[in-house]
Parts: sequence; C-alpha cells; structure tokens
Amino acid sequence: MKKKLEMLEELQEIDQQIDILKAAQGGLQTELSGINQGVDAAREECAVLEASLAQGEIEKSALELTHAAELENITRSETNMKEIKTNKEFQAVGREITVAKKQITDIEEQLLQKISQIEDISGALAAKKNTCDELAENSAQRLSAKQSEIDKIQSEIDADVVRRESVTKGIPASLVKKFTILREQRRGQALAIAKDGYCMGCNMHLPPQLYNNLYKYEELLACPHCQRILILKLQQ
Repeated sequence: MKKKLEMLEELQEIDQQIDILKAAQGGLQTELSGINQGVDAAREECAVLEASLAQGEIEKSALELTHAAELENITRSETNMKEIKTNKEFQAVGREITVAKKQITDIEEQLLQKISQIEDISGALAAKKNTCDELAENSAQRLSAKQSEIDKIQSEIDADVVRRESVTKGIPASLVKKFTILREQRRGQALAIAKDGYCMGCNMHLPPQLYNNLYKYEELLACPHCQRILILKLQQ
C-alpha cells in the first residue's frame, strides 16, 4: 500500500506540473492573440484611410465634372448672347452667366478643399502603412519567439504525459479513476499530507484512530472532511 501511495504522490506531482505548464502555455497563447489583434487593428486603420481616400477621389471627380459642365454652360450662354435681339433677354442670360460664374467659384473652392483633404489622407495613409509594415515585421518576430516558447512547453508536457502513462500502468485502473475524480473535485489536489494530526489539504484535525492507522499502510485512508487521500509525513 505504501508503494501505491508513493506512486499516487508521484502522479499528483506530474499532473500538477502539467497544469502549471498548460497555464503557462495558455498565457502565451493569449499573448499571441494580442499580437495578432494589434496587427489586425493597424490594418483596419489602413483600410479605413484607403476607403476615405477612394471616397475623396470620387467626390473630387464629381466636382470636376460639375465644374466642366458649368464652364460649358457659360460658354454656350456667352455665344447665345451674340444672337439675342432684345434687352430683356440679354439681361436674363447675363444673370444666368453671373449665377453660373458664382457656382464655378464655389466649386473651385470645394475642389481646393477636397484636394487638400486627399493630400492629408494620402500622407496619413503612407505613414500608417509604414507603421503597419514595421508592426507586422516586429510582430512576426514576436510571434515566432512566442511560438517557440509554446512548442518548448508542449515538448515538456508531452514528456510529462509519457511519465504519467508509465506511472499509471503500475496503479489499478479503479484507483486512477478515483484519483482523477478527486483531482477534478478538489482543484487539482487529490492527495493531502497528514501531519501532526492534521490534514494539510483542508487544515482540519483528523480523528486520532484514523491518524494512527496511517502508520500501518494497510489501506488507503481519506480525510473525512475533504475526502482527499492522505499521505503520512512525519515531522522532521
């Protein structure tokens, strides 16, 4: 029975080590996700600027078409004025030309503003692309380093799993099942040290007869309070 307890204790140590390694691996996976999210966010910002730039070019083209159309209207009206016979018609066409010229002035102002906006967006986009490229390059290096750490930890986990399989071969399947259930129920700790009459798993006092029976190693004994399997550790 003492040998079985020693094997269970070794099994618990291996499982706890695997838990620690998996927690570390999970943390690294979270960091990987954070790095990827940073790159994705930078690319989304570039996409937003590119969309704004494309929209600005569309609006600029529309203004240029309107500007050309108004110029053509003025030219046509000025040509028609030469054929007008009455003063009333002449004045009416003159007013149309004046309005059209005012519209052209407004359009030209809008064009200048739009060109300025496009230049600003283009500059911001170029800077953002440079930043994005640098971030992507740096992130690739960081991703590679983190992945190497994850792979190294996985190798350690795999080695511990092999060790675990070797240990469990020497323990009855029913006892391994009981151990596994206790681990799930007791936050990863199926075994507890019994010392000075106490269960160190729950810090509760053990019945004297139960504690004394631990010295005999005749059977597996569990704490009546937390149900963990007890391992006797004598005071040094």
